[in-house]
Amino acid sequence: MDTEIDWSTYMQQVECFLNGTRDYSQITGATGPIVYPAGHIYVYTLLYWLTDYGHNIYRAQYIFASLYLITLFIVFRLYRQYSMAPPYVLLFMCLTSYRVHSIYVLRLFNDTVAILLLYLSLLSFTSGHKWIRGSILYSLAVSIKMNILLFAPGLFLLYNEYLNTWNVIKNLMICALVQIILAVPFIVTYPISYIKNSFNLGRIFLHKWTVNYRFMSEQIFIHKGFHSILLILHITILFIIFHQRWMNLIKKKIFSFNKNNFDNNEMNEQQQQQQQQQQQKQRQNFHHHDQHPDNGTKQKFGQHILMTMFISNFIGIVFARSLHYQFYIWYYHSLPFLLWTTSNGSSHSMTNICMLGLIELVWNIYPSTIWSSIILHLVHLTILYRLIRWSNIDIVVEMITTKTMTTTTITTGTINNDDNKIK
Repeated sequence: MDTEIDWSTYMQQVECFLNGTRDYSQITGATGPIVYPAGHIYVYTLLYWLTDYGHNIYRAQYIFASLYLITLFIVFRLYRQYSMAPPYVLLFMCLTSYRVHSIYVLRLFNDTVAILLLYLSLLSFTSGHKWIRGSILYSLAVSIKMNILLFAPGLFLLYNEYLNTWNVIKNLMICALVQIILAVPFIVTYPISYIKNSFNLGRIFLHKWTVNYRFMSEQIFIHKGFHSILLILHITILFIIFHQRWMNLIKKKIFSFNKNNFDNNEMNEQQQQQQQQQQQKQRQNFHHHDQHPDNGTKQKFGQHILMTMFISNFIGIVFARSLHYQFYIWYYHSLPFLLWTTSNGSSHSMTNICMLGLIELVWNIYPSTIWSSIILHLVHLTILYRLIRWSNIDIVVEMITTKTMTTTTITTGTINNDDNKIK
Protein backbone atom coordinates (compact mmCIF):
# COMPACT_ATOMS: atom_id res chain seq x y z
CA MET A 1 0.00 0.00 0.00
CA ASP A 2 1.54 3.30 -1.14
CA THR A 3 0.61 5.69 1.66
CA GLU A 4 3.95 7.40 2.26
CA ILE A 5 4.26 11.16 2.63
CA ASP A 6 7.96 11.99 2.97
CA TRP A 7 9.47 8.65 1.91
CA SER A 8 10.03 9.70 -1.70
CA THR A 9 11.68 12.93 -0.52
CA TYR A 10 13.92 10.98 1.85
CA MET A 11 14.98 8.70 -1.01
CA GLN A 12 15.73 11.64 -3.30
CA GLN A 13 17.88 13.17 -0.56
CA VAL A 14 19.72 9.88 -0.11
CA GLU A 15 20.44 9.76 -3.84
CA CYS A 16 21.96 13.24 -3.63
CA PHE A 17 24.20 12.00 -0.82
CA LEU A 18 25.19 8.83 -2.70
CA ASN A 19 25.97 10.91 -5.79
CA GLY A 20 28.59 12.79 -3.79
CA THR A 21 26.74 15.92 -2.65
CA ARG A 22 28.02 17.07 0.74
CA ASP A 23 26.60 20.59 0.77
CA TYR A 24 23.50 20.23 2.96
CA SER A 25 21.74 23.07 1.20
CA GLN A 26 21.98 21.09 -2.05
CA ILE A 27 20.66 17.80 -0.64
CA THR A 28 17.03 18.26 -1.63
CA GLY A 29 13.89 16.36 -2.51
CA ALA A 30 10.34 16.97 -3.67
CA THR A 31 9.39 18.81 -0.47
CA GLY A 32 12.61 20.80 -0.10
CA PRO A 33 16.14 20.55 1.33
CA ILE A 34 17.07 18.19 4.11
CA VAL A 35 16.44 19.55 7.61
CA TYR A 36 17.70 16.62 9.72
CA PRO A 37 21.16 15.78 11.11
CA ALA A 38 23.51 13.26 9.52
CA GLY A 39 22.13 10.20 11.30
CA HIS A 40 18.94 10.57 9.28
CA ILE A 41 20.90 10.30 6.03
CA TYR A 42 22.68 7.12 7.15
CA VAL A 43 19.51 5.40 8.36
CA TYR A 44 17.60 6.11 5.18
CA THR A 45 20.61 5.18 3.04
CA LEU A 46 20.42 1.74 4.65
CA LEU A 47 16.69 1.63 3.96
CA TYR A 48 17.39 2.76 0.40
CA TRP A 49 19.48 -0.37 -0.19
CA LEU A 50 17.06 -2.65 1.68
CA THR A 51 14.07 -1.51 -0.39
CA ASP A 52 15.47 -1.78 -3.92
CA TYR A 53 16.63 1.84 -4.15
CA GLY A 54 13.53 3.03 -2.31
CA HIS A 55 11.04 1.57 -4.79
CA ASN A 56 9.79 -1.34 -2.66
CA ILE A 57 7.59 0.63 -0.26
CA TYR A 58 5.75 -2.54 0.75
CA ARG A 59 9.00 -3.94 2.17
CA ALA A 60 9.71 -0.63 3.87
CA GLN A 61 6.35 -0.84 5.62
CA TYR A 62 7.25 -4.27 6.97
CA ILE A 63 10.53 -2.86 8.27
CA PHE A 64 8.75 -0.01 10.02
CA ALA A 65 6.15 -2.41 11.42
CA SER A 66 9.07 -4.31 12.96
CA LEU A 67 10.42 -1.06 14.43
CA TYR A 68 6.99 -0.45 15.96
CA LEU A 69 6.92 -3.89 17.60
CA ILE A 70 10.45 -3.45 18.96
CA THR A 71 9.49 -0.05 20.37
CA LEU A 72 6.43 -1.56 22.03
CA PHE A 73 8.54 -4.32 23.57
CA ILE A 74 10.94 -1.79 25.11
CA VAL A 75 8.10 0.46 26.32
CA PHE A 76 6.28 -2.51 27.87
CA ARG A 77 9.46 -3.56 29.65
CA LEU A 78 9.89 -0.07 31.13
CA TYR A 79 6.24 0.00 32.19
CA ARG A 80 6.39 -3.46 33.74
CA GLN A 81 9.38 -2.51 35.88
CA TYR A 82 8.72 1.11 36.77
CA SER A 83 5.19 2.26 35.95
CA MET A 84 2.22 2.60 38.30
CA ALA A 85 -0.23 2.28 35.40
CA PRO A 86 -2.51 -0.79 35.49
CA PRO A 87 -1.80 -3.58 32.96
CA TYR A 88 -4.88 -2.85 30.85
CA VAL A 89 -3.32 0.50 29.89
CA LEU A 90 -0.71 -1.38 27.87
CA LEU A 91 -3.51 -3.07 25.95
CA PHE A 92 -5.06 0.30 25.14
CA MET A 93 -1.66 1.63 24.14
CA CYS A 94 -1.05 -0.97 21.44
CA LEU A 95 -4.61 -1.43 20.14
CA THR A 96 -6.37 1.92 20.20
CA SER A 97 -4.23 4.48 18.35
CA TYR A 98 -4.94 4.54 14.64
CA ARG A 99 -2.74 7.62 14.28
CA VAL A 100 0.32 5.98 15.84
CA HIS A 101 -0.10 2.87 13.68
CA SER A 102 -0.33 5.11 10.63
CA ILE A 103 2.81 7.06 11.56
CA TYR A 104 4.82 3.86 11.90
CA VAL A 105 3.51 1.49 9.26
CA LEU A 106 2.10 3.76 6.56
CA ARG A 107 3.93 7.09 6.69
CA LEU A 108 7.50 5.82 7.29
CA PHE A 109 8.58 8.96 9.17
CA ASN A 110 12.03 9.29 10.73
CA ASP A 111 10.42 10.15 14.09
CA THR A 112 9.88 6.41 14.60
CA VAL A 113 13.59 5.57 14.39
CA ALA A 114 14.58 8.45 16.67
CA ILE A 115 12.03 7.45 19.31
CA LEU A 116 13.19 3.82 19.22
CA LEU A 117 16.76 4.90 19.98
CA LEU A 118 15.48 7.22 22.69
CA TYR A 119 13.69 4.38 24.48
CA LEU A 120 16.78 2.19 24.13
CA SER A 121 18.75 4.93 25.87
CA LEU A 122 16.16 5.08 28.67
CA LEU A 123 16.45 1.32 29.05
CA SER A 124 20.20 1.72 29.48
CA PHE A 125 19.87 4.54 32.01
CA THR A 126 17.39 2.58 34.14
CA SER A 127 18.92 -0.90 33.81
CA GLY A 128 22.01 -0.75 35.98
CA HIS A 129 22.70 2.93 35.22
CA LYS A 130 24.69 2.28 32.05
CA TRP A 131 25.32 5.96 31.42
CA ILE A 132 27.88 5.78 28.63
CA ARG A 133 25.81 3.37 26.57
CA GLY A 134 22.71 5.45 27.21
CA SER A 135 24.48 8.66 26.20
CA ILE A 136 25.61 7.12 22.91
CA LEU A 137 22.10 5.92 22.11
CA TYR A 138 20.61 9.26 23.11
CA SER A 139 23.01 11.16 20.85
CA LEU A 140 22.27 8.76 17.98
CA ALA A 141 18.58 9.58 18.43
CA VAL A 142 19.37 13.31 18.27
CA SER A 143 21.34 12.69 15.07
CA ILE A 144 18.17 11.46 13.37
CA LYS A 145 15.73 14.12 14.54
CA MET A 146 16.32 17.19 16.66
CA ASN A 147 13.12 16.87 18.72
CA ILE A 148 14.98 14.45 21.01
CA LEU A 149 16.69 17.54 22.44
CA LEU A 150 13.45 18.18 24.35
CA PHE A 151 14.67 15.46 26.74
CA ALA A 152 18.04 17.22 27.21
CA PRO A 153 17.16 19.40 30.27
CA GLY A 154 16.02 16.32 32.15
CA LEU A 155 19.03 14.27 31.10
CA PHE A 156 21.46 17.00 32.15
CA LEU A 157 19.80 17.13 35.57
CA LEU A 158 20.08 13.35 35.91
CA TYR A 159 23.75 13.45 34.96
CA ASN A 160 24.39 15.87 37.81
CA GLU A 161 22.30 13.88 40.29
CA TYR A 162 23.87 10.51 39.61
CA LEU A 163 27.42 11.30 38.41
CA ASN A 164 30.36 13.27 39.70
CA THR A 165 31.66 16.29 37.82
CA TRP A 166 34.19 14.41 35.70
CA ASN A 167 31.64 11.82 34.58
CA VAL A 168 29.11 14.55 33.76
CA ILE A 169 31.71 16.15 31.49
CA LYS A 170 32.64 12.78 30.02
CA ASN A 171 29.06 11.92 29.09
CA LEU A 172 28.48 15.36 27.58
CA MET A 173 31.64 14.92 25.53
CA ILE A 174 30.42 11.51 24.36
CA CYS A 175 27.14 13.05 23.19
CA ALA A 176 29.03 15.75 21.30
CA LEU A 177 31.56 13.31 19.85
CA VAL A 178 28.83 11.13 18.37
CA GLN A 179 27.40 14.15 16.57
CA ILE A 180 30.82 15.19 15.26
CA ILE A 181 31.77 11.72 14.01
CA LEU A 182 28.49 11.28 12.15
CA ALA A 183 28.77 14.74 10.61
CA VAL A 184 32.41 14.47 9.47
CA PRO A 185 31.64 14.05 5.72
CA PHE A 186 29.65 17.27 5.83
CA ILE A 187 31.52 19.48 8.29
CA VAL A 188 34.91 18.98 6.62
CA THR A 189 33.49 20.33 3.36
CA TYR A 190 30.54 22.64 4.09
CA PRO A 191 30.34 23.07 7.90
CA ILE A 192 28.18 26.20 7.92
CA SER A 193 25.66 24.67 5.54
CA TYR A 194 25.44 21.53 7.68
CA ILE A 195 24.90 23.34 10.97
CA LYS A 196 22.45 25.82 9.47
CA ASN A 197 20.25 23.17 7.84
CA SER A 198 20.46 20.22 10.23
CA PHE A 199 20.00 22.17 13.48
CA ASN A 200 17.80 25.00 12.28
CA LEU A 201 16.02 26.07 15.47
CA GLY A 202 14.36 28.99 13.70
CA ARG A 203 12.63 26.95 11.01
CA ILE A 204 9.12 28.22 10.23
CA PHE A 205 6.37 25.59 10.21
CA LEU A 206 3.38 25.71 7.89
CA HIS A 207 0.16 26.77 9.59
CA LYS A 208 -1.94 24.34 7.55
CA TRP A 209 -0.30 21.34 9.25
CA THR A 210 -0.53 22.53 12.85
CA VAL A 211 -2.48 20.42 15.32
CA ASN A 212 -2.16 22.66 18.38
CA TYR A 213 -2.60 26.21 17.02
CA ARG A 214 -5.43 25.98 14.52
CA PHE A 215 -7.35 28.61 16.53
CA MET A 216 -4.60 31.15 15.93
CA SER A 217 -4.23 33.30 12.82
CA GLU A 218 -1.32 32.48 10.54
CA GLN A 219 0.11 35.97 11.05
CA ILE A 220 0.50 35.40 14.80
CA PHE A 221 1.49 31.76 14.31
CA ILE A 222 4.64 32.66 12.37
CA HIS A 223 5.48 35.82 14.35
CA LYS A 224 8.86 35.72 16.11
CA GLY A 225 7.40 37.46 19.15
CA PHE A 226 5.00 34.56 19.65
CA HIS A 227 7.90 32.11 19.37
CA SER A 228 9.84 34.08 21.98
CA ILE A 229 6.90 33.96 24.40
CA LEU A 230 6.68 30.18 24.01
CA LEU A 231 10.41 29.84 24.67
CA ILE A 232 10.17 31.97 27.82
CA LEU A 233 7.23 29.89 29.07
CA HIS A 234 9.13 26.70 28.29
CA ILE A 235 12.15 27.78 30.34
CA THR A 236 9.94 29.11 33.15
CA ILE A 237 8.05 25.84 33.61
CA LEU A 238 11.29 23.84 33.49
CA PHE A 239 12.57 26.10 36.28
CA ILE A 240 9.39 25.75 38.35
CA ILE A 241 9.45 21.95 38.21
CA PHE A 242 13.18 21.27 38.46
CA HIS A 243 14.62 24.24 40.40
CA GLN A 244 14.37 22.61 43.84
CA ARG A 245 16.38 19.61 42.69
CA TRP A 246 19.05 21.92 41.28
CA MET A 247 19.12 23.86 44.55
CA ASN A 248 19.59 20.62 46.49
CA LEU A 249 22.49 19.69 44.21
CA ILE A 250 24.18 23.07 44.59
CA LYS A 251 23.81 23.00 48.39
CA LYS A 252 25.27 19.51 48.64
CA LYS A 253 28.21 20.35 46.38
CA ILE A 254 28.99 23.45 48.46
CA PHE A 255 28.66 21.46 51.69
CA SER A 256 30.87 18.68 50.35
CA PHE A 257 33.51 21.16 49.14
CA ASN A 258 33.63 22.98 52.49
CA LYS A 259 33.68 19.72 54.44
CA ASN A 260 36.53 18.30 52.39
CA ASN A 261 38.60 21.47 52.83
CA PHE A 262 38.00 21.45 56.59
CA ASP A 263 38.83 17.75 56.90
CA ASN A 264 42.02 18.10 54.85
CA ASN A 265 43.24 20.92 57.08
CA GLU A 266 42.44 19.12 60.33
CA MET A 267 43.58 15.58 59.55
CA ASN A 268 47.15 14.34 59.63
CA GLU A 269 48.55 12.00 56.99
CA GLN A 270 47.58 8.82 58.86
CA GLN A 271 44.00 10.00 59.34
CA GLN A 272 43.72 10.89 55.66
CA GLN A 273 44.91 7.41 54.73
CA GLN A 274 42.32 5.85 57.03
CA GLN A 275 39.59 8.03 55.52
CA GLN A 276 40.63 7.00 51.99
CA GLN A 277 40.39 3.34 52.98
CA GLN A 278 36.95 3.94 54.45
CA GLN A 279 35.82 5.76 51.31
CA GLN A 280 37.08 2.88 49.16
CA LYS A 281 35.03 0.46 51.25
CA GLN A 282 31.95 2.71 50.92
CA ARG A 283 32.38 2.81 47.13
CA GLN A 284 32.57 -0.97 47.00
CA ASN A 285 29.42 -1.28 49.10
CA PHE A 286 27.64 1.26 46.91
CA HIS A 287 28.78 -0.64 43.80
CA HIS A 288 27.42 -3.89 45.23
CA HIS A 289 24.11 -2.21 46.10
CA ASP A 290 23.87 -0.73 42.60
CA GLN A 291 24.44 -4.16 41.07
CA HIS A 292 21.96 -5.91 43.37
CA PRO A 293 19.34 -3.38 44.50
CA ASP A 294 16.16 -4.45 46.17
CA ASN A 295 13.05 -4.28 44.01
CA GLY A 296 11.63 -1.26 45.79
CA THR A 297 14.78 0.82 45.40
CA LYS A 298 15.22 -0.24 41.78
CA GLN A 299 11.65 0.77 40.98
CA LYS A 300 12.06 4.19 42.62
CA PHE A 301 15.30 4.86 40.74
CA GLY A 302 13.65 3.85 37.47
CA GLN A 303 10.60 6.01 38.12
CA HIS A 304 12.83 8.93 39.01
CA ILE A 305 14.81 8.67 35.77
CA LEU A 306 11.80 8.10 33.51
CA MET A 307 9.66 10.80 35.11
CA THR A 308 12.48 13.33 34.79
CA MET A 309 12.94 12.56 31.09
CA PHE A 310 9.22 12.35 30.29
CA ILE A 311 8.44 15.60 32.13
CA SER A 312 11.22 17.43 30.29
CA ASN A 313 9.88 16.21 26.95
CA PHE A 314 6.25 16.94 27.82
CA ILE A 315 7.00 20.55 28.76
CA GLY A 316 8.73 21.00 25.42
CA ILE A 317 5.71 19.61 23.58
CA VAL A 318 3.24 21.82 25.48
CA PHE A 319 5.15 24.93 24.43
CA ALA A 320 6.16 23.78 20.94
CA ARG A 321 5.68 26.33 18.18
CA SER A 322 3.73 23.74 16.22
CA LEU A 323 2.80 20.08 16.47
CA HIS A 324 2.36 18.06 13.30
CA TYR A 325 0.58 14.73 13.16
CA GLN A 326 3.74 12.62 13.18
CA PHE A 327 4.85 14.38 16.37
CA TYR A 328 2.24 12.42 18.32
CA ILE A 329 4.71 9.59 18.91
CA TRP A 330 7.06 12.02 20.64
CA TYR A 331 5.01 11.56 23.80
CA TYR A 332 2.28 9.02 23.08
CA HIS A 333 3.91 6.13 24.97
CA SER A 334 4.89 8.32 27.93
CA LEU A 335 1.44 9.80 28.62
CA PRO A 336 0.07 6.89 30.73
CA PHE A 337 3.31 6.87 32.74
CA LEU A 338 2.94 10.57 33.53
CA LEU A 339 -0.76 10.34 34.33
CA TRP A 340 -0.69 7.34 36.65
CA THR A 341 2.52 8.37 38.43
CA THR A 342 0.93 11.71 39.32
CA SER A 343 -2.41 10.13 40.32
CA ASN A 344 -3.57 9.53 43.85
CA GLY A 345 -4.38 5.86 43.53
CA SER A 346 -6.91 4.08 41.34
CA SER A 347 -9.61 6.69 41.97
CA HIS A 348 -8.12 8.79 39.17
CA SER A 349 -8.01 5.98 36.61
CA MET A 350 -11.22 7.06 34.90
CA THR A 351 -9.99 10.67 34.73
CA ASN A 352 -6.72 9.49 33.23
CA ILE A 353 -8.50 7.36 30.64
CA CYS A 354 -10.72 10.29 29.68
CA MET A 355 -7.71 12.55 29.18
CA LEU A 356 -5.97 9.92 27.06
CA GLY A 357 -9.18 9.53 25.07
CA LEU A 358 -9.45 13.27 24.42
CA ILE A 359 -5.83 13.46 23.31
CA GLU A 360 -6.35 10.48 21.01
CA LEU A 361 -9.49 12.08 19.57
CA VAL A 362 -7.70 15.35 18.84
CA TRP A 363 -4.80 13.67 17.06
CA ASN A 364 -7.21 11.69 14.87
CA ILE A 365 -9.15 14.73 13.64
CA TYR A 366 -7.89 15.68 10.19
CA PRO A 367 -7.59 18.44 9.37
CA SER A 368 -7.36 19.94 12.82
CA THR A 369 -10.05 22.38 13.89
CA ILE A 370 -10.23 25.33 16.24
CA TRP A 371 -11.96 23.22 18.86
CA SER A 372 -9.60 20.27 18.54
CA SER A 373 -6.64 22.58 19.16
CA ILE A 374 -8.34 24.17 22.16
CA ILE A 375 -9.16 20.77 23.66
CA LEU A 376 -5.56 19.63 23.20
CA HIS A 377 -4.27 22.70 25.04
CA LEU A 378 -6.76 22.26 27.88
CA VAL A 379 -5.75 18.63 28.43
CA HIS A 380 -2.06 19.51 28.16
CA LEU A 381 -2.41 22.28 30.74
CA THR A 382 -4.32 19.95 33.07
CA ILE A 383 -1.51 17.41 32.91
CA LEU A 384 1.06 20.17 33.34
CA TYR A 385 -0.70 21.39 36.49
CA ARG A 386 -0.59 17.86 37.89
CA LEU A 387 3.11 17.60 37.10
CA ILE A 388 3.87 20.88 38.88
CA ARG A 389 1.86 19.81 41.92
CA TRP A 390 3.47 16.37 41.92
CA SER A 391 6.99 17.79 41.64
CA ASN A 392 6.49 19.69 44.90
CA ILE A 393 5.70 16.53 46.88
CA ASP A 394 7.83 14.01 45.03
CA ILE A 395 9.14 11.57 47.63
CA VAL A 396 11.59 10.17 45.11
CA VAL A 397 13.50 13.45 45.16
CA GLU A 398 13.80 13.21 48.92
CA MET A 399 15.08 9.66 48.65
CA ILE A 400 17.64 10.64 46.04
CA THR A 401 18.91 13.66 47.96
CA THR A 402 19.07 11.98 51.38
CA LYS A 403 20.50 8.63 50.35
CA THR A 404 22.10 8.42 46.95
CA MET A 405 23.48 11.95 46.76
CA THR A 406 24.96 11.75 50.26
CA THR A 407 26.85 8.64 49.26
CA THR A 408 27.97 10.21 46.00
CA THR A 409 29.33 13.37 47.65
CA ILE A 410 31.17 11.40 50.34
CA THR A 411 32.89 9.27 47.73
CA THR A 412 35.32 10.68 45.21
CA GLY A 413 33.95 8.84 42.22
CA THR A 414 30.96 7.17 40.74
CA ILE A 415 30.08 3.81 39.33
CA ASN A 416 30.41 3.19 35.62
CA ASN A 417 28.66 -0.08 34.90
CA ASP A 418 29.59 0.05 31.23
CA ASP A 419 33.12 -1.22 31.94
CA ASN A 420 32.35 -2.66 35.41
CA LYS A 421 34.89 -0.44 37.16
CA ILE A 422 34.72 2.05 40.04
CA LYS A 423 35.60 5.49 38.80
